[in-house]
Amino acid sequence: MIQSPSLTVALKVGIFAVLEILGLVVFGQVLPPVVGYLPGSALSVFAAAAVANALAMRIYEQGRLADIGFAWNASSVRNLSLGLGGGILAAGVVLGGPLLTGAAAFSKVAQGEGGWSSVLFVLVILLFGGIGEEMLFHGYGFQVLLRALGPWATILPVSVLFGLAHSGNLNFSWNLGFVNTVSWGVLLGYAFWRSGDLWLPIGLHVGWNWTLPLFGVNLSGFTIKVTGYEMTWKVGPLWSGGEYGPEAGLLTCGILVLLFVYLRKAPVQRQSAFLLRPREEA
Repeated sequence: MIQSPSLTVALKVGIFAVLEILGLVVFGQVLPPVVGYLPGSALSVFAAAAVANALAMRIYEQGRLADIGFAWNASSVRNLSLGLGGGILAAGVVLGGPLLTGAAAFSKVAQGEGGWSSVLFVLVILLFGGIGEEMLFHGYGFQVLLRALGPWATILPVSVLFGLAHSGNLNFSWNLGFVNTVSWGVLLGYAFWRSGDLWLPIGLHVGWNWTLPLFGVNLSGFTIKVTGYEMTWKVGPLWSGGEYGPEAGLLTCGILVLLFVYLRKAPVQRQSAFLLRPREEA
């Protein structure tokens, strides 16, 4: 019996989603009690996403995990560098502006300073978390839908799911927190569409996530104290984002617009995404 193309797409994406959910449940039960809540959460997402993508690629495409956008070449290095630079610079503007204008200041905290080893540990954990989320939301299922439905019919709904997935984080806000997180999802989805690889969105995602804890502010509701200092705001939560962090503030709304412009103008090198090629080529 020949299946219709739409049914085939629904089956592929549905099975992939089931694999992801099963992985999140299993690894989410096993890892956090062993390695701690933050490392366990990040590693659970990474492990679940890697397994789901690898299995889906092998079952449906006879491909490898690397084929979801992990090919490593000169273009990958450029795109990763552009992403990291954009993410770090964007976070620096959002946090550096208030510090320079007196709207915020650094203050010493009693706990949290653990030296360079602690900083490196947190950066590695956030790296795994960022890569895991990109595989989860912009890996196999996203790319199958992208080929079948086109960019915006795929990017917008997946971005809403990206926002909803963060709704369980501590101090999540359903106003700017949700709007900005969905907007981040749109930006990261567009980054994949712009580059044809996962390196550009990974760079943006990780660059932003690395910078916030180094300034001593909350990251998507997580309090990560690694430098012995925190950024104390002298303005209200509308600007600072409150306990959720800058991602729930107005400043992030503005920087997201600038990041979209940056992605359009940056010298991104587009790669030939395996799952977006015409079927006879893939």
